[in-house]
Amino acid sequence: MLERYDLIIFDLDGTLYEGGEHFEYYANHLKQKVKEDQQKEFASDYEKMKEGEHPVTIGKAYDVEKDLVLTIDPMTLLVAEALRWDGSLLSEQETRDLYQEKLIFDFESMIAIGDGWWLPFVCAKHYGVEDCYSSYVATKEFMVTDAFTLDPLPGLKDSLERLAAATSVVLVTNSDIDDVNRLLHELQLTDMFKEVIPSAKKPAETSRLFKQLLAAYQVEPDRTVSIGDNYINDVAPAVLLGMDGIYINPDTPPSFHRNVKVISSVVDCFH
Repeated sequence: MLERYDLIIFDLDGTLYEGGEHFEYYANHLKQKVKEDQQKEFASDYEKMKEGEHPVTIGKAYDVEKDLVLTIDPMTLLVAEALRWDGSLLSEQETRDLYQEKLIFDFESMIAIGDGWWLPFVCAKHYGVEDCYSSYVATKEFMVTDAFTLDPLPGLKDSLERLAAATSVVLVTNSDIDDVNRLLHELQLTDMFKEVIPSAKKPAETSRLFKQLLAAYQVEPDRTVSIGDNYINDVAPAVLLGMDGIYINPDTPPSFHRNVKVISSVVDCFH
C-alpha cells in the first residue's frame, strides 16, 4: 500500500498505538477536580464518549464558552451542525447565526477533538474544571513509571524499519516532545523517523506543515500520503493539497473518496 510514496507522514496517538491507559489516568485525575455531586455524571459521560454514545466524539469540535459540540465539514472547517451537551440539535438558523466563518482552533476556547487526550478535557470543561494542565502534567509523570505500559502493535516495528530504509518517513503529532519521546520509547520506535514534528496544533496548522514538508523533501503531493485516525486533522488537509490519505477507522465505509483509503489498523498498511 505504501510502496509508491516518496514521503509518508504518520500521526501518533490512535495511529501507531491503540492503548488508552494514560487517557484513563488523565480522566480519573480530572474527575477529582469536578464537584463531588457531579463526579458520577462526569464518569458516565466519559464512558459514553469512549463508546461513541455521546455527542462528544473524536473528529468533532467543542466550543468551551457556548458548551456546544460541533460537527464540521473537514474540507472547509465550516460548522455543519451544533449540538447541546444532551444531544439536542440547534436549528439551522441558530447554527448559522453563531458560526458564519470557518473555525479557528486555539485549543482553549475552541477545541478540535483530535485524539483521546481531548475527550476527558472536554468533559472536564463542561463540568466547570478550570485547571486541566496540572492533570496533564500528572499523567505525563505517570507515563514514565513502571506502572505504565503500552503493547506495541504486532509487526509494526519491523514494517516501519523496512519502510524507513526505502523512503522518507515523518511523524507529525499534537503531542509535545516529552510525550512523543516516552511513547516512541515504549513502542520501541525510537529513531524510526527521519523527522518528528511535535506540538503540531492540528488541524489549525496541518496544511502549513504539510506544505513545508513537501518543499523540504522536494516531493510532489501525489507521491505523498498522510496516515492517521482523525479525518479532520490528518486526512482532509492532505487531500486538499493533492496528497493521498489513509484513514484509520474500522467503522467507516472502505471507499468514500478517490484519494483516501480506509483501514482498521495501521498494520493493514503493510499487508
